[in-house]
Amino acid sequence: MHIEPFGVEIWMNAWETQCEWNLAETCVDSLTIGELMELTGANADMLAQLLPMRMSYGDIDGSDRLRRAIAQLYDRQTPERIIVTHGTIGANMLVHKALVGRGDRVVSIVPTYQQHHSIPESLGADVHLLHLRPEDGWLPDLDRLRALVRPGTKLIALTNPNNPTGALIPRAMLDEISAIAREAGAYVLCDEVYRGTDQEGDGRSASMADRYEKGISTAGMSKAFSLAGLRLGWIAAPPEVIAAVSVHRDYDTISVGRIDDHFASVALENAERILARSQRITRTNLQILSDWIDREPLLDWVPPRSGTTAFVRYDLPLTSQEFCLDLLEETGVMFTPGSALGVEGYLRIGFANSTEILREGLARTSVFLARRPRPGTIYAA
Repeated sequence: MHIEPFGVEIWMNAWETQCEWNLAETCVDSLTIGELMELTGANADMLAQLLPMRMSYGDIDGSDRLRRAIAQLYDRQTPERIIVTHGTIGANMLVHKALVGRGDRVVSIVPTYQQHHSIPESLGADVHLLHLRPEDGWLPDLDRLRALVRPGTKLIALTNPNNPTGALIPRAMLDEISAIAREAGAYVLCDEVYRGTDQEGDGRSASMADRYEKGISTAGMSKAFSLAGLRLGWIAAPPEVIAAVSVHRDYDTISVGRIDDHFASVALENAERILARSQRITRTNLQILSDWIDREPLLDWVPPRSGTTAFVRYDLPLTSQEFCLDLLEETGVMFTPGSALGVEGYLRIGFANSTEILREGLARTSVFLARRPRPGTIYAA
């Protein structure tokens, strides 16, 4: 099976351990186990309770406790409509493998997380891309979506909140997308790993699994819940999708780790506290980033409405990879080049690491930008 190299993961693997100031990070500032215990009101007895835990496979689909906690994150889901996976990345892979076959028509937005078009392409699907545009606020153009979604389309793939732009598809638009999918008989897979980080209200956007009878939502512990080290995600979906996923899951998962299941349960039973922390960080840091971009004449953007990343356009005669490599070499600051996400001339900036890292990274980037000639500058001979 041929599959396209995963651009953004190749970039992160190459450079994230070599930078000083990581502004490519996409997780809200990661928690320690001690911080998790403090946030959830647990005491030292919780760690002692792990000592007699037998290191067997545990519950194959995820423990009842964990699936109940996950179901509480949604309006209309039950534990029976939840299956636990190795991260959201595992959830997405399983959905595509379970539903998509050779010749199936799949429509995916771009830019997005590359899984959602490269995996179906590798399976021989007939993949059509809906290019998001900054003039639309990086939201899907529904007329163009209707033109791509024909009768018999198998799957529409979205990320909401969007990676990399931070755009947020509102509830009414989700319902319109559902109507388009319903007419074609298509499933809608919505990668919602950043759900819980909206810049307004309670921070939780509407979920596709709750809005559409053939809606599938994937998410996990990494981004909004600051616990990427647990490597735990899930799928919320109709029963026939859970059944199809289970067949494939037997081949590559069996079960998640019992310790991961335990700590994820503790965290999700206290989801409001953890999400409140995440929202304090993302809302504070996005304002810092916004003020900084206002001061930088070489940069512009559509401000994110959710998520942990911003997609920023720059005005310099450099490819995005050249920009990021030069920045890293001169300042120790790491961004992600837009080319890793299939869009040249842009940078993905992660703003949800610690506020201190963000401030220092942006200050160093300002020095880097100040050394570059402004477009149109004419120098005397």
